[in-house]
Amino acid sequence: MRAFISAVLTVLALTSTARTAPLSEADLKNLLAGIRQNRTTQADFQEERAIRLMKKPIVSSGRISFQPPNKFRREVKGNSPSLTVSDGRQLWIYYPNFKSAERYPLGKGSPLDSTVAAINSALNLENIENTFQINATKTDKGYELALLPRTASMKRVFQKLDLHINENLRVDRTDMLLPNGDRIVTMYSNQTRAPVPASTFEFKPPAGTEVSTPLGQ
Repeated sequence: MRAFISAVLTVLALTSTARTAPLSEADLKNLLAGIRQNRTTQADFQEERAIRLMKKPIVSSGRISFQPPNKFRREVKGNSPSLTVSDGRQLWIYYPNFKSAERYPLGKGSPLDSTVAAINSALNLENIENTFQINATKTDKGYELALLPRTASMKRVFQKLDLHINENLRVDRTDMLLPNGDRIVTMYSNQTRAPVPASTFEFKPPAGTEVSTPLGQ
């Protein structure tokens, strides 16, 4: 029996090795260039957040829009909707059920700068060579990238970010491990490259919204 199990494990190991191959530095550079030429501007997403103190993950879905290098809009639908919008200068988080909004200034060393950079890295791989250690492999279904943050500010956002790149050179899955041990897995679909109107990344609180600035700025 032990011999049989050993033989099965050996076959599995060889099969796994045959299906993946590490990328050279030159191949990785070409891959990132190809992804950026084919970069996503909008996509639907479905997300599961596994919190250590909860038995079941928190599931959410919605739509996300990007405009490199630092503009994005993330709309969460369902019973607990929210809207997060960044125009590169400030970030808004709006909770329609509570008629409340939070405003965060960006730039000039804002604590949220790294968070915004991480969001853009996850889907558009913006500037990742300078901020992450990258381990990339080719698989039979695309590419796998494991990103480890280099800077202390980015390490406060997450420990590790795994990306799956499909054959069309688009990120269709991200797996983020947070510093506290929580894990966020996001699946992307219906990706497009169509231009996004500038107004998509603007936000004006609706009348009657209570606005706060948690960072005190």
